[in-house]
Amino acid sequence: MNPNYKLALVFPGQGSQSVGMLSALAETCPEVRETFGEASRVLGYDLWALVSNGPEEQLNQTEFTQPAMLAAGVAVWRVWVGRGGPVPAVMAGHSLGEYTALVCAEAMGFPDAVRLVADRARFMQQAVPAGMGGMAAILGLDDASVAALCERAAQGEVLAPVNYNSPGQVVVAGTAGAVKRAVEQAGAAGAKRAVVLPVSVPSHCVLMHPAALRMGERLEGVEIHHPRVPVIHNFHVRMETSAAGIRSALVQQIESPVRWAQTVLKMAADGIDKLVECGPGKVLSGLNRRIVKDVQALPVYDPDTLQQALAAVGVK
Repeated sequence: MNPNYKLALVFPGQGSQSVGMLSALAETCPEVRETFGEASRVLGYDLWALVSNGPEEQLNQTEFTQPAMLAAGVAVWRVWVGRGGPVPAVMAGHSLGEYTALVCAEAMGFPDAVRLVADRARFMQQAVPAGMGGMAAILGLDDASVAALCERAAQGEVLAPVNYNSPGQVVVAGTAGAVKRAVEQAGAAGAKRAVVLPVSVPSHCVLMHPAALRMGERLEGVEIHHPRVPVIHNFHVRMETSAAGIRSALVQQIESPVRWAQTVLKMAADGIDKLVECGPGKVLSGLNRRIVKDVQALPVYDPDTLQQALAAVGVK
């Protein structure tokens, strides 16, 4: 093992899902199917069949996406550990991925987390009727300019920056009309591009307050332990060690911005120089490279990327 590095593991959230995800990894690593099987027994439907075959429209619905992404991240973590991948110094997850991090850090049981994120998705969807809210990615503006754009486009409605993903990539959320106005006005504000996202809920803004209240009640019934690995939370970019602190951070997260760029900068400041992304695709790895150029970003989602990441941390 090469001791001359400091490792973090990160877990993606909604937006990284796709039909057929992890299929190549599942062919060589039985942990993938086993993990999805465990989740399926909790949910009462075949999650692996949905992930493998679609339909895509169903997989992209929040109530199905959230358990699917949780299972995918946990499956890759189990593969990583099973192939000799080292336990990291710290973990974090993007939005929903925070639950994955907490499971992998042994702060929360996997079956509990599957039930929890299924309820989280339902609470979020019920907080805002379908079609009434939206999200959009604003590319090429700094954070302050995005905030100013939101103020202009809101016109009395809800609109706010909610995902600080990387320098020049901020996601906004709010009522559908306000999001539409922001996209229309973004070019004049200097944005390179503005894209409405195919999501069914306006996550991480005040419209999610009813979901946060319900999640607070729901979390009270979930057993939470001291994390085996520290987890940086999206809400305040800090670690929590008590059950009460973790519950509070998870409740606040639903209606507060995801501070991903700050999270990665904190890791770099703490000496992290390798970031392994456990889950389908490489969305976070792309963001991480833009946030900190000198930290190696290593996605793991198929046999080749698994071998590359293991080699990078000295596992043969």
